[in-house]
Amino acid sequence: MAQPIAAGETAAHHAVASVPRAMADHTVAQALAAWREHPPECTDVVCVLDDSERLLGTLPLGRLLSLPGGVRLGDVAERQAPRVRANTDQERVASLALHHTLAAVPVVDANDRLLGVVPTAALLHILRREHVEDLHRLAGITREAQRAREAIEAPPLRRLRHRLPWLLLGLLGSMLATLVVSRFEVALAMHPAIAFFIPGLVYLADAIGTQSEAVAVRGLSLSHSRVSTLVGGELRTGLLIGLVLGSITFPAVWLAFGDARLALAVASALVVAGGLASTIGLALPWLLGRLGSDPAYGSGPLATIVQDLLSLLTYFLIVGAVVGT
Repeated sequence: MAQPIAAGETAAHHAVASVPRAMADHTVAQALAAWREHPPECTDVVCVLDDSERLLGTLPLGRLLSLPGGVRLGDVAERQAPRVRANTDQERVASLALHHTLAAVPVVDANDRLLGVVPTAALLHILRREHVEDLHRLAGITREAQRAREAIEAPPLRRLRHRLPWLLLGLLGSMLATLVVSRFEVALAMHPAIAFFIPGLVYLADAIGTQSEAVAVRGLSLSHSRVSTLVGGELRTGLLIGLVLGSITFPAVWLAFGDARLALAVASALVVAGGLASTIGLALPWLLGRLGSDPAYGSGPLATIVQDLLSLLTYFLIVGAVVGT
């Protein structure tokens, strides 16, 4: 279940009501004369309205100043200009401004009546705040400022309660990883060289997954794409990374050990592990966030052990199929 939006993190909280407003049939000269009499508080964008105060479009102030005085604003306003509702999350507002290169974002009610705009200064504030929060989450600190302080200043026992459950899951996962290795004891006894590549394979899978987690924490909230599209893209990226690493590993292992089948098994395992690790690294933070859990606490330990288990299992299965143990 998604986290509720705090009252101070909505578009309405940052909106400024005193903005340049003009009717569609007003000319540039009429609009400028009206604003000289009553200067608006925010001049980042001009909002063009109909008779019911519904937003028809917007116009950058710089462009308006370059137009002849007799031009009607309704003829030059951008009718498809993005707008947001009052309860839109501030992160979504900032993302929309970046995506469409907007100096300000209009805020409207359910009937499209103009409430105000989120100005440039507020957008910069939101971007800085969200960036700091993402860094906190990546470092293992929760989203809210109060909870963030508690996470670092709370008594050790309270911090233990927050962090230990995930690490206990990691301990359980490490036991399962040991069990997986033990199941291939015969193969390891017959071909000891198989064991030489386990640490490197596990490390590379963890490194790829950690990169994906960093991308997820920083970018998921700003992306306009569906999660399925993002996961698919990350899977392909992981497979390409694994393919490059495998291509480098294959000749090196073959030359060092004189065993082409072992080299092929290690290279193939790297390709599969890359795809799995990148997918888990992106999908797991998103899933934990959807479930209402802070990804900073759980995604690292949980993703690591899942990646390790799948990488080991994949490696031994490929070795068994290729090397024939």
